[in-house]
Parts: sequence; structure tokens; C-alpha cells
Amino acid sequence: MSLRSKLMQCQIGFGEENSFIGRRKNVAGEAMKCIYFLTPTITTTDQVSTDLHEVGVKDFYLHVICRDHAGLKRHQIHSSNYFETLDIVRDGVIGAALGFLIGLAGVGLLLYTKPFHEHVVPTFVYALLVGVATLFGAWEGGLVGIDSEHKKLAKFHDDLVAGKYLILVYVRKHREEAVRKMMQEKHPDAELVAIDSHFVNPFSDLKRLSETPPQRA
Repeated sequence: MSLRSKLMQCQIGFGEENSFIGRRKNVAGEAMKCIYFLTPTITTTDQVSTDLHEVGVKDFYLHVICRDHAGLKRHQIHSSNYFETLDIVRDGVIGAALGFLIGLAGVGLLLYTKPFHEHVVPTFVYALLVGVATLFGAWEGGLVGIDSEHKKLAKFHDDLVAGKYLILVYVRKHREEAVRKMMQEKHPDAELVAIDSHFVNPFSDLKRLSETPPQRA
């Protein structure tokens, strides 16, 4: 093989590698969505979980919220975490913000009243007071959040109480169509109820796409 042919092969290989790296970067840069599905039974949920694995969704990106925790464990289905079911992050951030404002108000009051008279208080002491107030506010907010259902789950509260299963599927844009197509073809009984930009953002608004019709007595 001539030197020229070897150089051409190297250039082709280098170009393909760069193209692959470019595609990987594009995929990594895609925004992730969270797709919500409601399923009626644990059997359906188990089948959905298996089929999602077949289209490339890993357990880390598949979470199920329900009241039947024993059923999830028995079927080895990946359950949700506290950040998805409780308002810890949202209430913690709100508490930290309130604590920060209260800390600033306290420092302002000290500077105005000057209770130490001629003694000069170092700046870092004031900063420490604000920091402590912020951390205390975050801690108190987190305690409130532990007792509060995540605000995004409020739209599905009645469904969960009725024994349904809420499946959260985290996907990037290039896989969203494959996931939705598979669900439509294999699981028509699974209801697409919402699409969120990302569930982790506790302050984003979530709009339900459909309402489950009330069951007649």
C-alpha cells in the first residue's frame, strides 16, 4: 500500500471519528424531558418498564410513583426518589431565601441601632449572621417540604390514591419519538398525562394533557 493511500485512510478515519464525536456532543447537549404516563395496574407497569428498557431507557431514567411500594419491589421496578415525591427542594429554597432576607434585616437593624457603641464589629461577623440565617431557613424549609407532597403531583393525587401508577420517563429529544411511538403501539391503556421540561426544577409549571374521566358508581 502506497504512502498516499495510507494518508487518505487516516484522513477518512479521522473524519469519521470527528463526526462521531460531534454527534455525541449534540446528543449530550440536548435538553432532557420528563414524560408522564399513568398505568392502571402493576402488571401493565411491569410490561411498560420492560418495553422501555428495550428502546434504550435505563432504570436511572425510569421512575414510578405509586402507593404500592411492595408491588414495585416485588416486580423489581425502579421507584421514585424523595426529590420527585416531596417538596424538599422547593420549600428548602424558599426557606433559604426568607432566611437570607431576615438575616439582612437583622444586620441592617444592628448597623442602625449600634448596640455595641464604640466597638467595631468586623464585616465577616455580619456575613456569618446572614449565612447562619440562610442555612437555618433552608433547614426549616426542608423540614416543611418533607411533610409536603410535591406540587407537581397534585394534579395526579386522586389517580395515585385510586391505585394507579405514575411513570416518569426521562428522555432526550432524539429518543422521545421512539418512546412515545412504542407506548402508543404496545400500551394504549397507558395514558400520556404530561410532558415536563425537567422534573427536577421545582418551580416550573406542569400542565396536565388529559384528565382521567371519573368512574361511575
